[in-house]
Amino acid sequence: MSKKKNKKYSNGAPHKNKYVQEDGAVKAKKHLGQHFLKDETVAEKIAQTLSLKGYKNVLEIGPGMGVLTKYLLQRDLDLVAMDLDDESIVYLNHSFPLEHAAILKQNNRLNVIEADFLKFDLTDLYGEEQFAIIGNFPYNISSQIVFKMLEIRKQVPEFSGMFQKEVAKRICEGPGNKTYGILSVLVQAYYDAEYLFTVPPGVFDPPPKVDSGVLRLTRKKELKLPCDERLFFKVVKSSFNQRRKTIRNSLKTFNLSDNLKEDAIFDQRPEQLSVADFVTLTQKIADDSV
Repeated sequence: MSKKKNKKYSNGAPHKNKYVQEDGAVKAKKHLGQHFLKDETVAEKIAQTLSLKGYKNVLEIGPGMGVLTKYLLQRDLDLVAMDLDDESIVYLNHSFPLEHAAILKQNNRLNVIEADFLKFDLTDLYGEEQFAIIGNFPYNISSQIVFKMLEIRKQVPEFSGMFQKEVAKRICEGPGNKTYGILSVLVQAYYDAEYLFTVPPGVFDPPPKVDSGVLRLTRKKELKLPCDERLFFKVVKSSFNQRRKTIRNSLKTFNLSDNLKEDAIFDQRPEQLSVADFVTLTQKIADDSV
């Protein structure tokens, strides 16, 4: 792992403010979409979703107070815990269980970083090394996290963690279903997606209003699609932006030839097309523009 690190809090007393309780614990912040997992069994199950095959670096997004972190550290890996919440950073640096802290300091296996995953340049941490991503993801940016992961997919062999159940199901859904959409196609183009289990609201503090779901994404051996990948993303997004229309109508802005638009694939709606169908569609559009 690269030695370059982002800002880390120095030793000292945790901040005193409305978000830090008397025992040093952190209160969840609604504007950050925080729901802290408090169930140890669920945390341990999530930590075990990573295979650690072919890599040792793991990035945990949104560690909060470290309930998942401590189970990850029981495995043979090097962990970066990244959070935008400065109170969580202070807690992990100062109040994380001492038995874990002793092991971490001895083995230098944990790097706690205050940063926004969506804006952070991960080459500062990993260079070109492989790393997995895991977390109890902030629900208000969970889809954005997935889109950024897709941008760096060549370095991310595995991705697992907690989402709102609806989002997790959507990512793993297959064609022919109403929840099948942009995330489903783009993720499954590069990863095998598994919906693992459902988590009820009561295991969080504060409890969300909906069930949550844990998924695992395992990168496919073949990373490159047999088509123009930038065009593929554009075709998928444009198709689902008007998902009630046929492909012929949703892709009008592509200025396709009348001859191509007579192809039967243009009579279908986007939720009817598999990943392979979208690849074929992209190939046809690319050939049409030559």
